[in-house]
Amino acid sequence: MEFAKVNVDVRAAAKKGAARKVRMAGQVPGVLYGRKREPIAVTFNEKELVTSLDKEKRRNTVLKLTLRDAGKSEEVTAMVRDAQINPLSRRLVHVDFLAVDLNAEVRVTVPLLLIGKAVGVTNGGNLHQSMHMVPIAAKPAAIPTKLEVDVSALDIGDALHASDLKLGEGVRVVLDAKEAIASVVAPKAEKVEEVAAAPVEGAVPAEGAAAAPAAGGAAPAAGAAAPAAGKKEEKKK
Repeated sequence: MEFAKVNVDVRAAAKKGAARKVRMAGQVPGVLYGRKREPIAVTFNEKELVTSLDKEKRRNTVLKLTLRDAGKSEEVTAMVRDAQINPLSRRLVHVDFLAVDLNAEVRVTVPLLLIGKAVGVTNGGNLHQSMHMVPIAAKPAAIPTKLEVDVSALDIGDALHASDLKLGEGVRVVLDAKEAIASVVAPKAEKVEEVAAAPVEGAVPAEGAAAAPAAGGAAPAAGAAAPAAGKKEEKKK
């Protein structure tokens, strides 16, 4: 299999300000390690590396590094393990290269893409994706660009687990088999606040209910006024 080639030059042991000088010279500093080799400080051309990376695999692209040192060169199969990017210019600041063996597994993460429309969504549920990147182990040449999983059969309350992923030969997921990667959940019930009904002025009380006293005190009942009238008649006699 053909791999993209990138030239890297061995540089002197890192000193204060060395990385800055490398960048001023139009190069990017980095380090190469792995496969029981001592870390080696290197420099490389940013454009050459960026154009060599597969547009879908990105950091999972397998590269053939031509390691040049004092007129001698050596080919090293490697991958980008880590990259530091300037948040303003979006230019590479530093890159870690990991030397790999084509016959040995490496652990990487790949994007997870959900395809299809879950039946549970049609029934009013919400599709929840628990993971967007999935950790896998595979030989460098077998690393997939992405993992796809069909969620069409998921109904409300159903879930897909790591064990449901269909992987290519030589690829295994580095997760517990029961780990949920997607599920369809019921919509959250709306919270309805109970508002107490305020009494309406002039409203007729329900049958058997006591009438509310009027403002300023209630007028005396008709029967209550009779005794007072009787007392006045006695005084006249």
